[in-house]
Amino acid sequence: MTEPIRMLHFADVHVGMENYGRTDPGTGLSSRVVDFLRRMDEMVDYAVKHDADLVIFAGDAFKSRNPTPTFQREFAWRIQDLAKQCPVVMLVGNHDLPTIDKRASSIEIYDTLSVPNTILGRDYRTLTVETKRGPVLVGTAPYPLRGTLLRDAEIPHNSTIGEIDGLMEQQLDLKLQALASVAADADMPRVLTGHFTVTGAVWGSERSVMLGRDVQVLLSTVADPAWDYVALGHIHKQQNLTLGRTDAPPVIYSGSLERIDFGEERDPKGFMWVELARGATTYEFVEVTCRPFITLRVDVKGKGDPTGAVLNEIDRHDLRDAIVRVIVKADPEAELLLQDRPIQQALYDAGVNHVASIQRDVERPARMRLGAAPEGMTPEQLLERYLLTKDLPQDRIDVLLDHAREIFDGGD
Repeated sequence: MTEPIRMLHFADVHVGMENYGRTDPGTGLSSRVVDFLRRMDEMVDYAVKHDADLVIFAGDAFKSRNPTPTFQREFAWRIQDLAKQCPVVMLVGNHDLPTIDKRASSIEIYDTLSVPNTILGRDYRTLTVETKRGPVLVGTAPYPLRGTLLRDAEIPHNSTIGEIDGLMEQQLDLKLQALASVAADADMPRVLTGHFTVTGAVWGSERSVMLGRDVQVLLSTVADPAWDYVALGHIHKQQNLTLGRTDAPPVIYSGSLERIDFGEERDPKGFMWVELARGATTYEFVEVTCRPFITLRVDVKGKGDPTGAVLNEIDRHDLRDAIVRVIVKADPEAELLLQDRPIQQALYDAGVNHVASIQRDVERPARMRLGAAPEGMTPEQLLERYLLTKDLPQDRIDVLLDHAREIFDGGD
């Protein structure tokens, strides 16, 4: 029996993300850009140490469609290191695509210069990739472009946007079925790599950096037994959509390599290490040491020293190298005593990499007593509820309401 193909699958690098960053003195880059590049370095080291035979990059190299030359250079160095180890299939994602048709994608240069051991996946096609442990059939399904999918389709006159989206999904489904049909006849391990949304997938924070409209693919379409592994990009949360099934190949989003924001605070980040074999593929998620995101929530209502309460909470946590936000729940009295500067200083003394924010969530008793839905009340009702919170005598409230009615009615 032949030895399994050792394959590394990663996606959604998004070099150029700079939120919560500061200038790194060693490189001149944003510290957050450096974070993403270091995660790539970890991955490259793993590929070399474990003698990878094939690397699948499932799309989205950069944050923007027009990355700076510096970002392109940093990404290229790491792709070059991978390509020295083994063939690298690079799929075109939505962040890699130009804003105007016919222009080159941000990773087109690898194909233009015929960079050794790199293969650009910009079309729906199958190809045989020779590796040191044997050949692999790879099907490439780049991010679905409206113009590409509908080029040969008949679009009824006056079609709605929803109807056109449905037609796009049908066309994409046909293209993926055609790839599986070719793969089914191949006497070798088979991999499909795609950059799109599959039904049933759980979103991460990628919607905050999404470019363009999204087309969904049915899980039943990509979970075709013709494939031994389906390597997906586009969704940042690592997940296996066919976990526990024996009638379908692993359909896996590797997830992004680094956290983007607090929406991914608890999400592990990394890449997939796959031992690829016909009908006997195994895999594991390899976690990288990404930047910690930590939210501290402190309730200081009724505290005589609210700032001290927040400082005590900071002391209870290991915040070294983390990006931290503090959410302080307070009443108006505690808010008056709360001091941000000592809190910020304590965070930096604790080794925090970046203070994202110190937020105050203040409960206003007067508003709380207005009722569950003050937005639905009339001005007179709102005023009456407000006067009641002031503990005024009822006769005084009645007089004030009488005068208010004249104003509300347009009287002098």
